[in-house]
Amino acid sequence: MASTQGAAEKARVLVASNRGPVSYTVYEDGGDGGAGSLRAKRGGGGLVSGLSAIGADAGSVWVCAALGDGDRAAVRRAAGGLLPAEDTGGQRVRMLDIDARVHSDAYNGIANSVLWFVHHMLYQTPLEPVFDAEFRRQWASYEAYNRAFAEALAEEAADGAAVLVQDYHLCLVPGMLRVLRPDLRIGHFSHTPWAPPDYFRLLPDDIAAALLSGILGADRAAFLTTRWADAFASCCAAVLGPDSLTGTEIGVHGLGADADFLRKRAHEPDVEERMAALRAEIGEGRKAVVRVDRTELSKNIVRGLLAYRQLLDDHPEWRERVVHIAFAYPSRQDLAVYREYTAAVQRVAQEINSAYGTAGWTPVVLHVKDDFARSLAAYRLADVALVNPIRDGMNLVAKEVPVVSDQGCALVLSREAGAYEELRADALVVNPYDVLETARALHEALSLRPEERADRAKRLAAAATALPPAQWFLEQLRALEELPAG
Repeated sequence: MASTQGAAEKARVLVASNRGPVSYTVYEDGGDGGAGSLRAKRGGGGLVSGLSAIGADAGSVWVCAALGDGDRAAVRRAAGGLLPAEDTGGQRVRMLDIDARVHSDAYNGIANSVLWFVHHMLYQTPLEPVFDAEFRRQWASYEAYNRAFAEALAEEAADGAAVLVQDYHLCLVPGMLRVLRPDLRIGHFSHTPWAPPDYFRLLPDDIAAALLSGILGADRAAFLTTRWADAFASCCAAVLGPDSLTGTEIGVHGLGADADFLRKRAHEPDVEERMAALRAEIGEGRKAVVRVDRTELSKNIVRGLLAYRQLLDDHPEWRERVVHIAFAYPSRQDLAVYREYTAAVQRVAQEINSAYGTAGWTPVVLHVKDDFARSLAAYRLADVALVNPIRDGMNLVAKEVPVVSDQGCALVLSREAGAYEELRADALVVNPYDVLETARALHEALSLRPEERADRAKRLAAAATALPPAQWFLEQLRALEELPAG
């Protein structure tokens, strides 16, 4: 395939990720542009902030996958080239129309149903995983999907360009790209945890080796915490041998909260409206224990609810004096296990309300429809933030709530969250599997004197914002560009 740019326009900085900075919806009802018109919606996050920070003259290109019918229509409209600048906020974006079946196999079959489960250690090992012929068929799609990214990056990159490949969806890209373009500086960043060797070796030997070798095709492999970086190095030594890391630098960059954006956004009118609604749901004079999560298996929402129920059992003095605001936004509902988990969250919340609720008090206020403004409203109202994942690469909610909370909140934090490394000094730390310990931590958090809670929150907020998104991206880019090309 020919490059979408002339030689003078080749990109000097490239980002590759499954999801890009823009998505498209097809409007069949006419919309503003007539039947079948496309509407673009821009996203946010650390990569968007980082690419914006390097400036328009940096010659950057973002390569991503088309994720739906609207995206695929936009790719066809652009003839496979760069998307219109008016859709992307001026960023140069190349979206790949990978065969829908191939993408589904790679994304749902391998990335989300195997690699995510391995790195978050989610398997019920008496029954799963099962690496059969269907797995091998899906693995071939994962290879094809990664190859499409590698080829597009090779086409778009200027001589000696810096390429930042993102996450577990694209583990094979660095190695494939190294073969196609040995002149490039290639980095890979893992946003998930990394499994320890014994668990990682649940994977077939050749698959484990391929994933590690793929990332080792990069000049630099980076992680959110030292713990995950060390686990990756241990896996390399166990699977590929003690000298396998030669030639690849390991880095750690702990993504922080964007304090300026959050504080500004949290005081806009729609957030104020939702605060009023939440105050009415909580009731006058009551404390709020807040959690905001996707219904992702690793987030441990059910045990969090069980711990709250244990709190009400062990400390009946909190009944009618506290409300658990639980936002559990549906995630990956195309996978049966996620639908079942979402149903379990709703069922346990209903059981608590049935057992303890009164005419004037609903113990658990559960919302399952995603609403960012409502999440920020809950952040501001939180007396206690509950973040208890069984395993998490970082967990930005743990960092965001202390930044936004109006009166300062206490943080009950799982030791298995990546954020634990930075926030443990001022958090109330729990074993995420221990419901009794989590209930005790909730009681302690609710019982803190207001001044102590506020002091803890200030220190948490300072630690949480140490490396905001734009700086996080630029730090990786600088480290990569300081390395010799190839």
